[in-house]
Amino acid sequence: MDKHNNNRSSSGAVRYLKPLLIFGYGLIILIAIAVVSRLAIKKTDTVLKNKVSSLTSSLNVQMKLNLNSYLERMETISALVFASEEAYTYDATANNDEYEALETESLISDKLYDLCIMENFVDYGIVYSNNHTVGKISNGTKDQFGDNLYDLLSSVITNERTNDGWAAGFRGNFKRIYYVKRVHENAVLVVSFYSSELESVFDNPEVIEDMEVRLTNANFDIIYSSVSDEEIGKFPPEHILDYAKAQKSSTIMDNDYLITVSECADDWFVICSIPTEIILSEKNDVYKYIYIVAIIVFIIAVIIGTILSIQITNPITDVVTTLDTKAHIDQLTGIFNKRSFEEYADRRLAENRPNESHALILIDLDNFKDINDNFGHAEGDAVLSRVGDILKRNFSENDFLGRLGGDEFGVFINYEGKDRSKFKKLAKKKCDDLLNSFRSEFNGDDGTVKLSASIGAAVHPENGRTFHELYDHSDTALYTSKKRGKNTYTFYEKYLEGVLKK
Repeated sequence: MDKHNNNRSSSGAVRYLKPLLIFGYGLIILIAIAVVSRLAIKKTDTVLKNKVSSLTSSLNVQMKLNLNSYLERMETISALVFASEEAYTYDATANNDEYEALETESLISDKLYDLCIMENFVDYGIVYSNNHTVGKISNGTKDQFGDNLYDLLSSVITNERTNDGWAAGFRGNFKRIYYVKRVHENAVLVVSFYSSELESVFDNPEVIEDMEVRLTNANFDIIYSSVSDEEIGKFPPEHILDYAKAQKSSTIMDNDYLITVSECADDWFVICSIPTEIILSEKNDVYKYIYIVAIIVFIIAVIIGTILSIQITNPITDVVTTLDTKAHIDQLTGIFNKRSFEEYADRRLAENRPNESHALILIDLDNFKDINDNFGHAEGDAVLSRVGDILKRNFSENDFLGRLGGDEFGVFINYEGKDRSKFKKLAKKKCDDLLNSFRSEFNGDDGTVKLSASIGAAVHPENGRTFHELYDHSDTALYTSKKRGKNTYTFYEKYLEGVLKK
C-alpha cells in the first residue's frame, strides 16, 4: 500500500509539475515578449518622431528657400525697369516741357506694361513725390494710400543698402504684398501682387498630410495660410504663436504639436505645424501589429520567435523608407527634387572619380504659363509629368534627373571616360535628342498641347568645378537660348557673359 501511495504521489507530483513547467516557461516567454515588444514600440516611437521631425524641418527650410527665391525673382523682374534710361532719369516733379513729358511717360509706361505681363502683378509703376504716377498703379492702391501715396510707399523702404523693402499687411490690407524700390530722390518703383499668389511657393506635395503652413510678418500677423483665408491678418493659434515668438528658428515636438519655424528675409517667418497624434498615427498601427504578433508568439513560442523580429522591423523599415523616398523625390514627375538633385551632384563632383566627365544641363519650358492659362493647372501638371518621362527616356540610369522649380528641370550627366571632345559631342547629341523628343511629344496635333524647351549646358571642369559654378554658367547659357528665340540649346562659353551685359 505504501508502494502504491508512493507511485500515486510521484504521479501527482509529475502531473502538477507539468503545468508548473508550462506556466513557468510561458511566464518567461511572456516576460521576454513584453520586454521585446516594449523595446520595439519605444524604437518605433523614437524613429518615427526623429524622422518626421527631420522631414518637417527640411520641408520648412525648403519652403523658406522657395519664398526667398520667389521674392528675389520679383526683385529681379522689378530691376529690369532700370534697363530703360528714361525710367530712372525722368522726374515728373521737374518743370518739363508738356509734350516731351507726355512722350517720355508714354515710353516709360510701355516698358512697365511689358514687364508687368511677365507676372500676375496688381501694381507695376512709378510714383513721384507729387503723387503723379506712371505705369500700372491700381485704383485700390490709390484709394488705400490716398493723398499720402508717395510718402507712405516710401516708408516701406527699410533696406538702406539696396534702397528697397517689402510690406505685407500694410495699413491693414493683407490681401496684397508690396515691394518698393527707390528710383531717384523724387520717385519710387512700386510692385504688388495678391498674397494668394504665394500658394505655389508653399505647395505641400502631400509628403506629410495635414501639415499646416503659415507665413507671418515681423509682428506675426498671418500673410498666407494653408488652413483658411480667414486666418489672414490674424495671429496663429496661441500655442503655436507662443512657441514661434520664443524660438523664431527651430523645431519642437510636444504632446500637442510638432512645430518648425524658419526666419526669412524682411523678418518674415515660415511656420509649419502638425498635431502630434496625426504624426504618430502610423505608430499606433504598428502598435496593434506588435500586440497581435506577441499573442501568437506566446502561443507557439519558439517557432514564431524568429518571425516576430522580422515582422517588427519590417513595418518600421517600410515607414522610414517611405518617408525618406518622399523627402527626396518630386511626387509629380518621379525624379529628384531640387535639394536632393544638388546634394547628389555635389557629392558626385566631390568624389572626383578618375576617368569620369560631367556636364550640367538646365531645361526651361517655353511659355509654360500659357498652358496653365489656356488648359488649366491639371493639364499643366500632366505636361510636367510627361516631361519627367521624356527625361527618363533620353538619359541613362547613371545620370541624375531633377525638377529644380515649377517648369525648370536639370540633368547632371555622368560619363565614363576622359575624352573631352567625345564627351561634349555626346552631350550635344543628348540636347538634340531631347529637343526632338519635345517636338515629337508636344507637337500640337489634334488640338493637343504644343510646347518647346530652351536648354543651357555647362561642362565640368572647364565651366566650373562646383555645382553652383556649373549652375550659374548653365543658367547663363539657358538665358542665351531664350534670347536666341527659344527651342534651342546653348553650351556655355566665356564670351556669353559680355553678350548678355549688352
